[in-house]
Amino acid sequence: MEIDFNEYQLRCELRGHEDDVRGICVCGNERIATSSRDKTVRLWSQDPSEKRKFVSSKILLGHTSFVGPIAWIPPNDEFTEGGVVSGGMDTLVLVWDLKSGEKVQTLKGHSLQVTSITLDNGDIVSSSVDCTLRRWRNGQSVETWEAHKAPIQAVIKLPSGELVTGSSDTTLKLWRGKTCLHTFNGHADTVRGLAVMAGLGVLSSSHDGWGFISEHTFKSNQYCIPALHQNNILCFTCFYWYSSLRLWAVSGQVLMEMVGHTAIVYSVDSHASGLIVSGSEDRFAKIWKDGVCVQSIEHPGCVWDAKFMENGDIVTACSDGVVRIWTVHPDNIADQLERDLYASELSQYKTSRKRVGGLKLEELPGLEALKIPGTSDGQTKVVREGDNGVAYAWNMPEQKWDKIGEVVDGPEESGRAFHDGVQYDYGQFPVVPLHSLLALSSSDSFLINFYFCGSVFDVDIGDGMPIRKLPYNRSDNPYDVADKWLLKENLPLSFREQIVQFILQNTGQKDVTFDASFRDPYTGANAYVPGQPSRTSDASAKPTFKHIPKKGMLGFDTAQFDGILKKITEFNSALQSDQEKQNLSLTELDVSRLGAIVKILKDTSHYHSSKFADADISLLLNLLRSWPISMIFPVIDLVRMIVLHPDGATMLHKHFQAENDILMEVIKKVTSNSSIPANLLTSIRTVTNLFKNSCYYGWLQKHRSEVLDAFSSCSSSPNKNLQLSYSTLILNYAVLLIESKDQEGQYQVLSAALEIAEEGNVEVDSKFRALVAVGSLMLEGLVKKAALDFDVLSIAKAAKASKEAKLAEIGSDIELVAKQS
Repeated sequence: MEIDFNEYQLRCELRGHEDDVRGICVCGNERIATSSRDKTVRLWSQDPSEKRKFVSSKILLGHTSFVGPIAWIPPNDEFTEGGVVSGGMDTLVLVWDLKSGEKVQTLKGHSLQVTSITLDNGDIVSSSVDCTLRRWRNGQSVETWEAHKAPIQAVIKLPSGELVTGSSDTTLKLWRGKTCLHTFNGHADTVRGLAVMAGLGVLSSSHDGWGFISEHTFKSNQYCIPALHQNNILCFTCFYWYSSLRLWAVSGQVLMEMVGHTAIVYSVDSHASGLIVSGSEDRFAKIWKDGVCVQSIEHPGCVWDAKFMENGDIVTACSDGVVRIWTVHPDNIADQLERDLYASELSQYKTSRKRVGGLKLEELPGLEALKIPGTSDGQTKVVREGDNGVAYAWNMPEQKWDKIGEVVDGPEESGRAFHDGVQYDYGQFPVVPLHSLLALSSSDSFLINFYFCGSVFDVDIGDGMPIRKLPYNRSDNPYDVADKWLLKENLPLSFREQIVQFILQNTGQKDVTFDASFRDPYTGANAYVPGQPSRTSDASAKPTFKHIPKKGMLGFDTAQFDGILKKITEFNSALQSDQEKQNLSLTELDVSRLGAIVKILKDTSHYHSSKFADADISLLLNLLRSWPISMIFPVIDLVRMIVLHPDGATMLHKHFQAENDILMEVIKKVTSNSSIPANLLTSIRTVTNLFKNSCYYGWLQKHRSEVLDAFSSCSSSPNKNLQLSYSTLILNYAVLLIESKDQEGQYQVLSAALEIAEEGNVEVDSKFRALVAVGSLMLEGLVKKAALDFDVLSIAKAAKASKEAKLAEIGSDIELVAKQS
């Protein structure tokens, strides 16, 4: 189908989702299905009264966490109006009948988030962060295989019948059945999206990374370094950040590379006309023709997905929760008012994201702030004038604010500066001449004026000398940066402390402690610096984190022993009065033995020497096996405390190691009958307490997947005690699996922790512990890249915006880890 390409314009907006829209599938000519972080799938149908618009016709509820991939089942004998298949963070693949809007199949098997879905001759094929592909037929898993050694992000079916997968390991793989026919190498980072390009091959989208060119025309995402080449000709090498699309032949040959996005490209799709569309974190959907970007459609948020409709219109899924359709057909273009409203929304979004001096433009005070006198000569103030931030300095002798100039900043938080081929943390932030801060000694005849440009300070040393560049990253030790720069520029070391203080003030680190000892950056030697104390340490400073990495295990170590005994006695009396269950009741010796157990547990001062008898442990285990499930929670609570006792833990451990594992037996029994919250609470806390004794580490790792799956429902429970217990279990597992370097386990724990962090109704302490698990896994584990793939930065930013101090602090920790190379 040919399209006479004209500029795409807004057709309509589909509003209804309450969070990011993550996935799109086009269901014929008149329907669209979308998935969202709000845990829903929505079906949108063409409005019969106004054909250019779509209205929400069905909301499909069934996932327990955010929904990502979604695929269409065309009408057939089973689904007369078609169906959709969706995959979620909850590890489930769900099949829906679009006629009824009902869930008809729940496909369980993946251990981590489902990332992509495709159909293959009636079969469903799904990919997951657990590194596997699964083939489902008639509601059953019929094939499973590890297709990559890292999370699989995408899977598609070729017209010839083969499957193609894309992975975080940077490769694509071509599959016939479970046999890999070819591995496509070429991308430099995670492959996020795949699509078929009819008649040509496979399209892929990626994070990729750095490239370089040698040209004299520079663009906004290019950063140039002068260098002397042969014949003393000054040339420029231009580095740029790119996220690319590639077109591959099925043989693995790269036919075309399309570069233009400046952040992660999450999706790619093609149309029979030859057009290609891509969606990116840079907020643009880009349209490509013959390898060239012919249009960039800006959005007020990340474009998670973009798909063509049969008529060439484009559907986009945005992080603002809105689905938008874009058209080149004049009859379908939105009216002028709708287009103006969208332009206004886009402008407001950009203004809200624009930062000046590290602050949001909209948060700056207006000109009225200049009516308040300054308190010291040279004091600076940035105010908002229209859409710009303008810096003023207080002139003490004349008692007025002198205008210095406009403050320039990157448009968003992600703007980062480059110097000597290195990318730095902050967006552009030229500040003001700092005459008052840099009170130099009388022997120094010049002033140094600083401007902060995206973590690259412009330094004006006066006397007509050229501007010097001083780069800085938040993870750097500012003393080391100042030392290296002063030596490089042949400037007096007496400027050192003044430079450092300015860096700290303007990077929000004035309360952070750094090692101030001098080390020659080229030789490592120490030197005398006037005004500085003598130091001998030469340890490099590391970034300072408030809450990570987590060390040690958490537990639940308090109990109401009298209440436990009272409840057991109450249940025992009920059994004695029931003729059919009298044989389950306790003997007098049993009651006495339980009293002795509690006495030992109460006497914590003698834990080092007190012992349990074999009969004590046998009694408890027998009650767990024989008593009705509604009565076992006080017994489980006693076991919870026994695992904290050195001797009790050792004796119980013997039973857990046997083939007939009583603890797993209880966990399965309790979680399959989750209508009794007390059972769930006592059992999850018992497992959590196992981490306090290293003899259980082997058991915990062996049963990790079973345990986490069994208790996963606790993450969304309305019971706050269950939420906190589950988050604590997740955090303990993170610590253990970091220590054991178990990457597969870390993936599962990361996925579970992120699910808690994204849950809207989780109480503060639970969310905090989940975020500590995420941050610790990123900092010291093996899954940082996977966390970034999961869009952990948006979770960190949400935490930073919290009014709860500790959530804001852990959000900052995670953001700092994410920015570390």
